[in-house]
Formats: sequence, structure tokens, C-alpha cells
Amino acid sequence: MADLQAIRTAYRADKTLLLQALGQGDATGRDVHKALIRLAHLADGVLKQLWDHAGLQHPFALLAVGGFGRGELFPHSDVDVLVLLPDGFDPHYDTALKGRIEAFIGSCWDVGLEIGSSVRTLGDCLAEAAKDVTIQTALLEHRLITGNTELVQQFQTAFFKAMDPRAFFVAKTLELRQRHTKFENTPYSLEPNCKESPGGLRDLQVILWVAKAAGFGDNWHALAVNGLATPFEVRQIQRNESLLMRVRARLHLIANRREDRLIFDMQNAVAESFGYTTKTLVSTGATPKRTIVRASEALMKRYYWAAKAVAQLNQILLLNIEERLNPSTHAPRPINTRFNDKAGMIDVVSDDLYQREPHAILETFLVYQTTVGVKGLSARTLRALYNARSLMDARFRSDPVNRQTFRQILTQPQGTTHAMRLMNQTSVLGRYLWVFRRIVGQMQHDLFHVYTVDQHILMVLRNMRRFFIAEHSHEYPFCSQLAAGWDKPWLLSIAAIFHDIAKGRGGDHSDLGGAEVRRFCKQHGFGGEDSQLIEFVVREHLTMSRIAQKADLSDPRVIADFAQRVGNERQLTALYLLTVADIRGTSPKVWNAWKGKLLEDLYRYTSRALGGHAPDPDAEVEARKREALAIVNMHSLPFEAHKPLWDTLDVGYFMRHDAADIAWHTRHLSRLVGSSHAVVRARRSPAGDGLQVMVYTPDQSDLFARICGYFEQRGFSILDARVHTAKNGYALDTFQLVTAAGPEEYREITSMIENGLTKVITDAGPLPKPSRGRVSRRVKSFPIAPRVTLTPDEKGQRWLLNVSASDRVGLLYSLALVLARHQVNVQLAKIATLGERVEDTFLIDGPELQHNKKQIEIETELLEALAAQ
Repeated sequence: MADLQAIRTAYRADKTLLLQALGQGDATGRDVHKALIRLAHLADGVLKQLWDHAGLQHPFALLAVGGFGRGELFPHSDVDVLVLLPDGFDPHYDTALKGRIEAFIGSCWDVGLEIGSSVRTLGDCLAEAAKDVTIQTALLEHRLITGNTELVQQFQTAFFKAMDPRAFFVAKTLELRQRHTKFENTPYSLEPNCKESPGGLRDLQVILWVAKAAGFGDNWHALAVNGLATPFEVRQIQRNESLLMRVRARLHLIANRREDRLIFDMQNAVAESFGYTTKTLVSTGATPKRTIVRASEALMKRYYWAAKAVAQLNQILLLNIEERLNPSTHAPRPINTRFNDKAGMIDVVSDDLYQREPHAILETFLVYQTTVGVKGLSARTLRALYNARSLMDARFRSDPVNRQTFRQILTQPQGTTHAMRLMNQTSVLGRYLWVFRRIVGQMQHDLFHVYTVDQHILMVLRNMRRFFIAEHSHEYPFCSQLAAGWDKPWLLSIAAIFHDIAKGRGGDHSDLGGAEVRRFCKQHGFGGEDSQLIEFVVREHLTMSRIAQKADLSDPRVIADFAQRVGNERQLTALYLLTVADIRGTSPKVWNAWKGKLLEDLYRYTSRALGGHAPDPDAEVEARKREALAIVNMHSLPFEAHKPLWDTLDVGYFMRHDAADIAWHTRHLSRLVGSSHAVVRARRSPAGDGLQVMVYTPDQSDLFARICGYFEQRGFSILDARVHTAKNGYALDTFQLVTAAGPEEYREITSMIENGLTKVITDAGPLPKPSRGRVSRRVKSFPIAPRVTLTPDEKGQRWLLNVSASDRVGLLYSLALVLARHQVNVQLAKIATLGERVEDTFLIDGPELQHNKKQIEIETELLEALAAQ
């Protein structure tokens, strides 16, 4: 006991001195690595003493794992260790060994080490690593503290022999994507986690993990030697890594516990520990303005720029590693004279493209929007953009060609949100749209917003664009109804980008933003009514929310005054859509059903006051219904025969089907609503060649897979599937099929499908195994890297699954089997076959999607199904 007390006293004294040294110094963090290494060495020394004190010598070994295994230790991080035993030793049966191990672990806590311990044999380590990528990662970063070196050598040899670098890369990148989704895919949260948030220390650790697993090195210098990073990128990484490390270390010291979040309560104290102070800036001019810049603002601005750089470099290096691991899937295919498609990424044709042709900078993002199947930018393109920042000066911004390209980006029918986000991530947006640069990383000091100004703007843009996408119509149906009748979505996109762009200047940011957007519209050729509408919405973007939540909507004068202010129904609709998108973009907790009802009530009351007709339901949906009824009436159905079916269908159904399909469903199902038997009808496709098949049956978890399996066995290819679940729990699915058979055989095939598919659904036998479909020679020559993305909807109850891969027979059925195996219900499926590439979208739900490990398991199985040849 005396020995333990002496060890405890010495350890605490030495640690106190090290922490004092770590708490001093400047904001650059040049010495942070050394301090963290010294803390780890101090812990190593104590562990060796306690190991000897417990009598744990040969043949055992003590290993540092996890973060501690890297040889760094933050002030209040866990000291993660592994007691490694040779095979054949089992503490459960060897009571003496068990007692020594328990004594060792207990003494660690007694002396003040916050230990995280595991006890495994060599075989246990390999078995657990094979089952759990988290354990595999922790063991990857092992280092010997004391004990049997031969045992450790055996472990290392067996561990790295069993390591599959490609599988490990996939698992870690899926984890990274899941973690980023948890933090809204932005480093700009107002209370970021400096370890786990996008652009945090974990992003850098992932690079080193996958690089080490692949044998490319375990430090930044090694990555540069192996050609995965440039010397400049390594310097950037090291500089920003040091800042993030110092921030994390100071958080631990100030909180006096493990704390990795830069919460509001801690930001000022951390900033002051870096030497930042609150300053008052006075602007020059006729009317000087005072602006208070808090110490926390200065720190957070610096943190955000570091996190943004880390996020960019993380993407570049991971893409490089992926290409090195999978060279066969990264053969370039020309898009145009400037860009290639490289594994679904836009790749510049030469490293100096932007230096030679600066117009190509903005064209990159237009090509990204308009090229089907591309998912991002290659490492070489990202690197070239990073090096081209100095080209984007005032002359670049005023160039008519660049202005026309930016206008095209904004007015594309799809991809605007993704393009703007990518432009912001690569620093292009702020350098072209100089007014936007001023609000990048700018904090908003209230609890209403949880994002910096630039990220809030991009969230609002995202929300606005989702109103125009049918797959998201279930989120805010009324907004989607209004959007369906809107002719120029890009007007609202521009308003979303500019609505808060003048924040932080002092004065009314709405008026200042209105002036900015008017100038922008003039420069980019948006004139007349379009420019006036955009400026109106920007200037008034706070008005509707204020009136809806604070005024008496039952007072006719309130409605009349607001109606006079908005002027017409077009401006009312634009203002309503931006208001909903804006409130949703402040914080996931701000929007609620009550606010939605108030805004919708104000919209309807004002619409009546303006003399318009508020869509109830939407005029577009009503028009489809009227057209469908006209078709139905031509077939002499009884009066209101459509009502039993239509009463079970929501607005999403009517938005996703045209009038002809609605009429076809109604004619065949009006007398069969709620039938206990499956109803299958097939006909020649109204769109041209091929067949259209309708299925109506009580829903079941494997229904989609069962239908896909039947079509695969019969040799049909599914071009499109619209899966809908009615309010009464019945599935109403429509499939577009193609077949090698000629039109003269359609009648026979139609009868076969109606009878055969009905039997398959009714009998509910075991699902057949997917066939190994032949892969075309073109796909073999230009393989497409399979990709899977899984993102939650607003409430985290339903998920949007996107998959892309090389096409082959039975691919959709293979995916459907994975979903059925995990009891994932498909609510909407949008199947797109684009030559040799498939781009499928599914709206899904299921209990397993609520668990992170199950999500990764599902994603991994989907990737395996996509990759199977």
C-alpha cells in the first residue's frame, strides 16, 4: 500500500506540472504535441510500475490502444489499455491470474489513472476484431508498454495478416459519413465538437487509420512520401491539427473533465486562455459604427477556418487512398474537353487547368450539376481548386462569362443545393460571391440559430429546394403543393441565398440584403418582375413569421394590412415558402406544428383577402383529380365510385402519379378497396415500349423484394417503381418494365404476370436467391464504384437511401433482399437506369434504422450486394 501511495503522489505531482505547462503558451499550439506525448509517457511509467507491482510479468503483455496507443494523452482522456494473454490462458478459470489482473486494474484507479481496460487472449483479439470494426480500430493503434515482446510480435503478424484494407476503408468511411450526418454535415455548428464534428480531430484520425491499415504509413510525413499528400497539404494538416489539439486540451483543463464540445459557456474562457480579448471596433465614415467583437468570436472564426480546411483535406486524402485501393474503378471517362468522370467524381484533365483556363473554375460546378451520376469532385480537382484560390479576384468576379456560368448554376432544375454546398466547402462561393465570404463562419449569438450564418443560409436553400422534390412531399405537404405550381424555383433559391447575407454589419440586415440582391440581379441579368420579387422576399423575410406568431389573425385589419404589404398572391406564396424554409433552417428544435398552423392560417386568410384562391388542396393536385375523373367517367363507373379508394390516398400519391395512372388505378380498384386478395393488373406502358404493372395488396415487409424477385426470374428489367402505402395499410405499387419480347407477345405476357405475380404474393413462399447476372463488356471495361448513402428525414423516422452502381440483371432484387432481411419497409422507390449505371432512391423506414450499428450493417450489406459480380 505504501508503494501505491508513493506512486500516486509522484504521478499527481508530475501531471500537475505538465498540465500547467500545457495551459500556457500561445494560440498556435506549436508545443501541444510534445505536451500530450509527455503526458502519455508519464502514464506509461506509472503503468509499468503497477504492472510489476501486480506480478504480471512473462508471458503476458500490456498494450496501449486507441488514442493512448498513438502516444498522446489529453488531460482527461481515458488511458485505454489491453492486457494481452497467450492462447490457453483464461482468467475465468485461473483464479490466481484473475486476482493479479484485478489488482492491477484496481491499482490504476487508485493512483488516479482514468483507465479503460480489456483482457483478451491473442485469439480473442483476432476474433473480436473480425466482428467489430471499433475493436479493430482500437487494436490497429496498439503499442507495447511492457511485457512479452514475442507475444506482441505474434499479435502484430496475425492482426495485419487478417486485415482487409478495402473492407476496413469502407467501414470507416461509412462511420465517418454517419458521424457527419449526426452533426448535420457541417463543421459550423455554434457549439461544435472539436473531436467528432466534421472537420474535427476524428476526421484526421480516420485518414491515418485507413492509411495504416493499407500499409501507406501511419504519419503525415509517410503519406507525403507515398504520394498521397503534397508537402503543402501536410503543412496545412499539421498546422490545423495543432490548433484543434490545443482547443481540445484547453477544454479539458478549463472544464476539469473530459469535454470536447465548444459549448457557449466554455468559449469565452477558452478564447481568453489563447490570449483573445473582447474588442470594440469603430468604422470610419460619416456615421461611425461601433462593433463589439467578443473574444469567443475571434476564437470561433479561427476554429471554423481550421475545421473547414481539415474537412477539405480529409476529403482529398480519403479519395486518394480509395483510388489507390481500387485502381480498376477509377479509369477516367471523358465528360468534355476539360473534365473526366472518374469513379463518379469530376476530374480535371490536367493539374494546371484552372491556371490556364480560369473560366473552368465555375464550370466545374455546372458540370457537377448537369452530369448524371457524378457524386462529387476528385482529389485532383479539389487540390486544383485549393491552389486556384488566388485567381478568383475582382476581375474574375466581374467577368461576363463567369457571371453567365453562375447564373446557369442557379437556374438549373436540380442540384442547386449540392452545388452551393460544394462551392462553399471548396471556398469558391465566398471568393466569387464576395458578400457571402463575409458571413462564412460568422456566429449568431442567440439560441434560435444553431448554425453559423453561411451554414444557416445553405440549410434554408436546402429546405426550399426540397419543397420542389416529390420524394420529400411527405415532410411539408402544403409547401410541396404550393411549390408544384411555381414556375421559377430559382427565384426562391436566390432569395434564400441572400436573405441573411448582410448579417453582422449593423443596421437592418433585411434592408441591406435587399440592396445586395438588387445589385446581384442587375449584374447577372435578372431584371424586371423577377428582380423585384426576389428583393421583396429578402426585405420582408421576417415579416410573415412575426405577424403569424405575434398578431391576432382573427382581426380583419391585421389580415388586410398584411395583404396590402405583400401585394399579390405570387409574392405571398414566395414569402410563405421562404418563411417556412427559414424557420426550419435555424434549428431542428425551433419548428413545430403550431408554428406551421399559424403560418398556414395566415397564408390562407391573406390569399382570400387578395381575392385569390388558396389551394386547398393544391390546384395542381385538384387539376390531376379532375382530369383523372374525366377519364374514369368515360368507362361508365357509378357516381363517386372513386371515393372509397381516393379517401385512402394522401397528397403524396397524387403528386407522384399523373392523371392517366390515377384513372387506371381507380377503374380497377374502386370495387376492391380493402380486398383480402392481391390485385395485379398489367398493360402496355402508356410511355411507349414495355409494360406497366399495378399491385394492390395488404402491405408486408418483404413485398417489394417478392415482386422484384418475380420480375427477375421472368427476365423483366424494372425501369421505374413507384411504391405507395395507403392510409389503410395497403400497398399500391406501379412498375414500369421492359422485356426482350416483342409487342405481339404483350397480351400473353400480361396474362402471365397477372396470374403469376398474384400467386407469388398470395402464397408468400421463401424468397429465391438472387441470380448472378451477366455484366456487360462495357461495365467490365469501365467499372463504377458502388456507393450507398443513407440520410434521415426531418424527424429521423424515415430515411432516404440512395444507391449507385454498375447495372446488371437482378441488382434491384439483391438490394430488396437486404432491405427485407432487416425488415426495412420501402415506402417510395425511384428506379433510374442510366446506360450502364443505376441511380436508385428509396424512402424507407424500420426499427433497425434507429441503431447506428445496424445502419452500418445494412449499408455494408448493400455495398456488398452492389459490388457482387
